[in-house]
Order: sequence, then structure tokens, then C-alpha cells
Amino acid sequence: MAATETPEEQATTLVERPASGTVVGTDGRERCPWASSPDYVDYHDGEWGRPVRDTVGLFERISLEAFQSGLSWLTILRKRAAFRAAFAGFDPAAVAAFGPADLERLLADPGIVRNRRKIEATVANARAVLALDGGLPELIWSSRAEGRPAPVTVADVPATTPESIALAKALRRVGFVFVGPTTAYALMQACGIVNDHLADCYVR
Repeated sequence: MAATETPEEQATTLVERPASGTVVGTDGRERCPWASSPDYVDYHDGEWGRPVRDTVGLFERISLEAFQSGLSWLTILRKRAAFRAAFAGFDPAAVAAFGPADLERLLADPGIVRNRRKIEATVANARAVLALDGGLPELIWSSRAEGRPAPVTVADVPATTPESIALAKALRRVGFVFVGPTTAYALMQACGIVNDHLADCYVR
């Protein structure tokens, strides 16, 4: 997880533990250092790295990861409710049916990231989900790899892996767009396919 934050978004009460790379919050718990604001803490503690195996949940995350490209993940988290409302709860069947009027509606929606290419990619990816033979969970979870040691610091967390490169290729091969190896790896982290909580993080 990498993000750019303004100083006011960062908690001033965090104490970094250089040896482990974690930070200690006001509750005394050690966390990954990016969990430095209330929005991030909730996401870090309750969602990031926990297994997601349903089609809607996976489609939502692959969509949000694509929208995040070039932006702070905090921006996406704060707009998440608006994204869900705009994209029919990320039901692939509903999004796949979006037409020109929906595109114009989304481009006019200040609650989401109004990027035409990313919106069009989300619709295209919904149609790709519906066309899959084995389903989205089977495709995404086939990229799981075992045996990687727990990262000690954020420097130990890769941006891509051979598995994320393979997953991005597999997704593109069946019609997904706006999904490269870095986005695929962020998806793998978000969905619990890999566990990149630091070794001393209490969630791990």
C-alpha cells in the first residue's frame, strides 16, 4: 500500500519502530506505517489483506484499484460510498448494461473520479466478468503463491511479482483493460491473495 498524504491527514501520535517498520497507534497496537489516519486504520484493520472470494467484492476492488492509479488510495476510500452508488453496487451485470447515458451521468458525478478512460474500463471489465467461463474468483485466486516470507519493512513489499505479472496477462487475455502488473498486485494485496501486513503488525 502506497499513498501520498497531506500532513494533516497523518496522525501526529504515531511512533515509528524502525527495527520492525511498524508504527504504534494511540491504542498501543503496532500497524503497517501507511495506516496513519482514521480512514486508513479502519481499512487496514478490517479489510486490507483479508480474503475476498465473491464476484461483486472482487469486481469492486479491481475497479477501485484501476481508479486509484495515479491518485492517493485515501482519495478512493473517501469516495467509496459514492462509487458504489454510481456503479450499482459493483454488480457486474448491472454495470455491463451501462450505455452512453450512464457514461455522461458518471462523468458529471462529483462524488467519483471523473476519468472517461477509467469509467469506460470499468464497464468493459464488467462485460469481461460476465463472459468468463470459470468466474472471476477462480481466475483471480489462481494467482495465489505460497511461501513468501512476511515483510519486515515497507521496503520488503514489492510493487509487482511474477504472480501479478501473470495475473495481469490473464486478465487482459479475457478482455480486461486498465489492469497492469502493479494494479494486479495491489488487487492481490487488497483481496488477501497475498498477506503484506508487516511481520510485527498486529493484524498479521
